[in-house]
Amino acid sequence: MDVSVVLPVKDERDNLRQLVPRLHAILDREGVEHEVVVVDGGSNDGTREAAAALGARVVMEHRHGYAGALETGFAEANGDYVLTLDADMSHEPDFSAKMWRARERGDIVIASRYVRGGVAYTSFVRRATSMMLNAVLRRMLSMPVRDLSSGYRLYRRAAVADMRFEGRNFEVLEEILVKAYARGFSVVEVPFTYFPRDSGRSHARLAQFGLDVARSALKLWKLRNSLESADYDERGYYSIIPIQRFWHHRRHRITVSWARGAERILDAGCGSSIIIQSLNHAVGMDFNFDKLRYLRRCGIPLVRGSAFALPFCAGAFDCVISSQVIEHIPYEEVLFDEMRRVIRPGGTLIIGTPDYATIGWRVIEPIYGFLMPGGYRDEHITHYTREGLRQILQRHGFQVEEVAYIARSELIMRCRRVELAASPSVDIHAASNAA
Repeated sequence: MDVSVVLPVKDERDNLRQLVPRLHAILDREGVEHEVVVVDGGSNDGTREAAAALGARVVMEHRHGYAGALETGFAEANGDYVLTLDADMSHEPDFSAKMWRARERGDIVIASRYVRGGVAYTSFVRRATSMMLNAVLRRMLSMPVRDLSSGYRLYRRAAVADMRFEGRNFEVLEEILVKAYARGFSVVEVPFTYFPRDSGRSHARLAQFGLDVARSALKLWKLRNSLESADYDERGYYSIIPIQRFWHHRRHRITVSWARGAERILDAGCGSSIIIQSLNHAVGMDFNFDKLRYLRRCGIPLVRGSAFALPFCAGAFDCVISSQVIEHIPYEEVLFDEMRRVIRPGGTLIIGTPDYATIGWRVIEPIYGFLMPGGYRDEHITHYTREGLRQILQRHGFQVEEVAYIARSELIMRCRRVELAASPSVDIHAASNAA
């Protein structure tokens, strides 16, 4: 099935008699195999009977509230896509054809009132409040979306599969969008003209909605500033915090200037950084599939893999980049064996990590952890120093050719793969202590 249309309703009998036939007609005309799922929240006006008579499948919401209705609808849907809209006729059903045609442009398609070409015909107070709320949320949550509160959406099923909702009412709309975007799914907005409902009484309360959104936004802010967000690394480059922006720009300049001449480059642990986006002839590899999902829109060859067993043949690359990776994983000799294996003889390794021997980093890390809870600080499980890392690299056949620092705290080394004089007998416990 192509699309499941999910309609959360309560006492919408008269509107459903107009809406459901029009939905069937427009989707049939587009050649879309579909179903209509009406999620009822306890109607007393014959809504369930009317919906069933119109060929819709009627289910009762599993949890009270708008969020519970969407949760139920997503669980009941059989389509590859899920279309959600209000049953009060404020969402023009014929517009669903435009949304269906836009499905290849994004994993989530939003009927947007606030992009260029979009219009909202409602009271001045309601429109102004909605626009201001969306502007605040867009900035606070760093979301490239102008209409976060629109409920008229087309979701790729994978974007909402197994998602857990914390919200109870209409604030769940922002929650769904932020959580899906943080998992790397893309969003596109299509201009839409909004008219008030045809008949019946609205179940939304603006003041309560604002309070619910504020509470939800605080939780979502923590998610957006954690490593769980697929665009975490990219956002650092464009951060509004001057020192964070400087840090990412400096790291980018050093790394890209050292790597840009190579023909075959591997960025192992690429995340969503601007580094991999700036390089030609580069392959991005990461263990986090959400970050790779986010990067796919850039047209970069991407591979999901582990630094402990790089999924490439020996000598496959002229240059390997490992930037801000090794401190996040347990120390093992095989990490450096694998980097050496996939680099051709004479090739380049660019490796970056905090230098825990510097006063700068020992001061910066706790401050960063306080300002950015859930960020990198809590993920640094292996601590390296310049001298300890140099010894490890030398044992594995790398000659350090150039060293750079960011604010005398973050260490970046450019190394050349050379022939090993002999196969050393490695004391792993001693090497770990040196690191």
